[in-house]
Amino acid sequence: MVKELMHDPIFLARKSAPAEKEDLQTARDLLDTLMAHKDTCVGMAANMIGVCKKIIAFDNGGAYMVMLNPEIVKKTGEYETEEGCLSLLGGPRKAKRYEKIKVQYQTWDFQTRLKTFTGWTAQIIQHEIDHCNGILI
Repeated sequence: MVKELMHDPIFLARKSAPAEKEDLQTARDLLDTLMAHKDTCVGMAANMIGVCKKIIAFDNGGAYMVMLNPEIVKKTGEYETEEGCLSLLGGPRKAKRYEKIKVQYQTWDFQTRLKTFTGWTAQIIQHEIDHCNGILI
């Protein structure tokens, strides 16, 4: 179900709790909401729809992907960039990102996976994991 977007910076600055099996509907809602905003958004975290759980959804090279409890375990190639955010008013803001990241996460059935991402997809994931950690650009 498509959910309303959260714009309260105080709420968005809260750290998210680990996702559990009871949160799978939130993951589905997050994916539905991201797809509804596909023209202006490439990734979302659950707190953007008002749920403080570690769940992200993003465009992974044309196919949508959901990660439960994502954590960056390795990062290389630091660079400065500017990013916008659907939840925050105003224009793009400066952000520090990494060209290559290794992420440990859980799948829909809570299987732990480890995957490396580069470039634009890595940047999207970093932005959404920041949301889970209460970090706003």
